[in-house]
Amino acid sequence: MLLPKKRLSIVKLFIVLIAGLSFASCKKNAFPANDVTPTPVDTTKPVKPVYALLWSDEFDGATVDTSKWVFETGGGGWGNNELEYYQPDNATVANGNLMITLKKETVGGEPYTSSRMTTQNKFIATYGRIEARIKVPMGSGFWPAFWMLGANIQTVSWPACGELDIMEHINDSNTIYGTMHWNVNGHASYGSTTQTTPADYHLYAIEWDKNEIRWYVDSTLYQKGNIKANINSTGAFHLPFFMILNFAAGGNFPNQPVSETLLPASMYVDYVRVYKQTN
Repeated sequence: MLLPKKRLSIVKLFIVLIAGLSFASCKKNAFPANDVTPTPVDTTKPVKPVYALLWSDEFDGATVDTSKWVFETGGGGWGNNELEYYQPDNATVANGNLMITLKKETVGGEPYTSSRMTTQNKFIATYGRIEARIKVPMGSGFWPAFWMLGANIQTVSWPACGELDIMEHINDSNTIYGTMHWNVNGHASYGSTTQTTPADYHLYAIEWDKNEIRWYVDSTLYQKGNIKANINSTGAFHLPFFMILNFAAGGNFPNQPVSETLLPASMYVDYVRVYKQTN
């Protein structure tokens, strides 16, 4: 049926309106009214590190895993007038813990024995988060530690290789020491201390990147070493390091006689873990 021109015009107008509404509806769905331009990232704010596990020893076996650790042996003071002879026998594993035990016994001309374990030639790390859950014995002349040395020590010697002391404890105080050592026309060091209950388990850690090294006890940050500002005299802290666990007797740092009535005494290590930063 033919429509009058007037009615045809109305129909055309109706079709145009419907089409316009459909287009507007599609446009609204594709581009929501609340769309905004993303806010630029503020690069002046520090980025919280994200870590992934790289290496660990949970000490869940029956003996020390020698695919991960090397035993150093001997006495002679170890550069600090220490009084122990290091031997593998003093490191045992039981109940999910490594135990490094200081004993009163004469070996190699030294009055005490203990153990010193390293990851040298087994595992090295540059940057990341390095941590261990440890409890230590309290006593005069006791010196347990969790620390790191530059992997190039045999080439450049100490202190040019650099040293990172993640946890050192001496005698029977509640003080924990965190220190870095390096060479600038001789030995230089930077460090701080914090108070805790060392006879209980605590998580001792550093977070290390190209700009700084941060020391923690559990979740508490207690010092930072800014590599660029404070340690710009060396490149040591941008190179690989290996880890060390040991329990020394006497020496220059404790500077006290060993409490023999408390022996044997053990340093307990629940685990050691190394993480790499992924962001």
